[in-house]
Amino acid sequence: MKQKKVAIIGAGVVGASAAYLLSKEADIDLTIYDEGIGQGTSAAAGIISPWLSKRRNKKWYAMVKEGAAFYPDFLSEVMNGEPIPPHVYKRVGTLLFKQKDAQLEELLAIGEKRREQAPEIGKLAILPPNKIKEMIPIYTKNKSALYASGGARVDGEKLVETLLEKAIKNGATLKRERVKIERQNAVYSIVSDDKTESVDAVILAVAAWLPDLLEPLGYSVDIRPQKGQLVEVTFDGYDTENWPVVMPEGEKDITPFEDGKVIIGATHENDMGFDLTIEKSALTSMIKEAAENFSHYFSTSSIVSYRSGTRAYTSDFSPFMGEVPELPNVFAASGLGSTGLTAGPIVGKCLAQLILNKTTPLPLEDYPIRHYVSENK
Repeated sequence: MKQKKVAIIGAGVVGASAAYLLSKEADIDLTIYDEGIGQGTSAAAGIISPWLSKRRNKKWYAMVKEGAAFYPDFLSEVMNGEPIPPHVYKRVGTLLFKQKDAQLEELLAIGEKRREQAPEIGKLAILPPNKIKEMIPIYTKNKSALYASGGARVDGEKLVETLLEKAIKNGATLKRERVKIERQNAVYSIVSDDKTESVDAVILAVAAWLPDLLEPLGYSVDIRPQKGQLVEVTFDGYDTENWPVVMPEGEKDITPFEDGKVIIGATHENDMGFDLTIEKSALTSMIKEAAENFSHYFSTSSIVSYRSGTRAYTSDFSPFMGEVPELPNVFAASGLGSTGLTAGPIVGKCLAQLILNKTTPLPLEDYPIRHYVSENK
């Protein structure tokens, strides 16, 4: 049987998920290309808990809802009977804070309604401060929070490492290099500094770098980068593995992992382009904000590391995926923004299914690539 040569450019959560799924196919000869610079996933650690958002975009919500539901079964398949490593993904519950108790009641009603179609939300309850302190002993404030037991945490870097390791074990090839795509009639080539390889199909999973690949082929791409920074701190003497993740008012989430490690962030910086410089003043400010809004213990925590990466947004903040217009067998997805960790695996499955000529788990018409990627006339 002649194998179909497939290239995946970009090994963040979308590309790595597609790579794992395609690596299981005997008739696919798969090569993954990733330069390894600025990847949003490698910097990301966050919360899988999309159900309590008041964002009105129904198609976006459908994507993240299905993405959250997809995670446990997908990772169980990836691990092939072994336990899902808790440093990669674990359901620990979510605590959502708001300024006013009435807002919590409103979100509780939204959550209970959405649970009818998304039972993975789990139990919902508004918890008083003393109950929160039982879950997270360092909590020092006096506000209630909405708890959803189905919320989970994920470390994007560890997730990608796991997916790529399994894909390589299945026979895929990973090349850490910058490449471009060229087209001559119906033949596509992946071009690096020292080699050109012809392929039958291509997945472009490069987030904010999509214009770099498509503009040389005569395309306009509606994508802009956004810089995000995180800071990891540690609390010596605390068992943090089962602490729920915390969504305070605003955009600076608090994500506990094992061994006393807690990640705070991320920033949302729209004017930095692809600059990945760590700005310690911004990260120090996030620690101060966590201390003011959640626990004064953050003021005395020890900084372990910093992370910086790039997200991708369209002009209307909507994601897209599908076959690139007028480029048969070239498929792309982008515009996931800060929900890339939640939606990434299921979007990766959609791209893999397109390569295999199978039905996608999400309807492509809801995320039309033609609205954001167009051939210059």
